[in-house]
Amino acid sequence: MLPVTVQADRIALHELTRASAAALQDGGSGGWRWAPGGPHEGSRFAAAKMLAGIETGRHRTGWGAYVIVRAEDGRAIGGIGFHGPPEDGRVEIGYDLAESARGQGYATESLAVLTAWALAQPDVETVYATTDEDNTASQRVLERAGFRRVGDTPRTIGGRRRQHVFEHTGA
Repeated sequence: MLPVTVQADRIALHELTRASAAALQDGGSGGWRWAPGGPHEGSRFAAAKMLAGIETGRHRTGWGAYVIVRAEDGRAIGGIGFHGPPEDGRVEIGYDLAESARGQGYATESLAVLTAWALAQPDVETVYATTDEDNTASQRVLERAGFRRVGDTPRTIGGRRRQHVFEHTGA
C-alpha cells in the first residue's frame, strides 16, 4: 500500500516510507528540506519505532509516523503520528515541531487533521495522547485540537515524570 497523505489548510502530513524513516533514524533529513531546528529528536525516535514495527510485522499503513510539511514553502517543520496501530478501538498519537515553527498553530492544525482522519477509520473510537505534567504548551495544543484531559499516569521508577492523559472521541 502507498503511504497516506493527509491535507490541511497550511500543511500536508506525509506518512514516512521505509526509506525516509531509515534516513531520519540514521540522522539524515528523510528526503525533506527542514525548517531551522528540525528534525526534532522526537521525529527520529518515531521513525525508529515505525521501522521496528515494519520489521516485526506490527506496522499497518496509515498508523505510522508522518512528516509535517508547510504549504507556503515546502519545508518540513515537524513530525506527528501514531505509536502503533489501533488496539481495542484506541490509538495513541504524538507530535513535535522544529523550534522555528512553534507558536504558529501548526501543531494544533496537524493534530486536529490527523485525529479526524483516525476517528474516521472503522477501528478507532478514541485517540489519546500523554504529556509530561509540566509540558503546558503541549497540553494547550491538545485542548485546542479538541482533546480533554481524562487523568494521569502514576509516577514511574527511574525518575520519569507523571503524565497527563488526554482523549478525543470525536464527540
